[in-house]
Amino acid sequence: MIAQILTAAVLVGSGLAAGVLFTHAVGVWPAMQAMAPDRYVAAHKLLGRAYDPMMPIIVGTSLALDVILSALSRNDTARFLFIASAVCLACVGVVSQTRNVPINRRVKSLDPDAMPANWEDPRGLWGKWNLLRTTFAVLALVGNATAAVSAISTI
Repeated sequence: MIAQILTAAVLVGSGLAAGVLFTHAVGVWPAMQAMAPDRYVAAHKLLGRAYDPMMPIIVGTSLALDVILSALSRNDTARFLFIASAVCLACVGVVSQTRNVPINRRVKSLDPDAMPANWEDPRGLWGKWNLLRTTFAVLALVGNATAAVSAISTI
């Protein structure tokens, strides 16, 4: 019974991570790219208030659940998929912490009412890294869903 509860939890967690990143990539980010620099900085600061503290918790918890489920699984296919999903979620965290978060910090340090004349727009680079971590998050969700289906009768 505990494995089924953990499987449901990892599906919720990896689904939230993939959903937030996907929604951001296809909706929020294009709008932010179209904004004037000062408005972009202001919007980035506002959006970060909610995303920044929650996403590492969701991704990290889902990764831990995948590791636990890989250890609990008696189905080799499910075990492999839980491990693959954990690796994908680890990649989300690595890309986030080493690429997107440093850019976020630089943007948040700016005053939207006093943008520097020599400001280097990080949006193109940030967007590329965001698409990479979004891809990893979606792959983790697909892996977890497939593992869940594969393990239905064997966990």
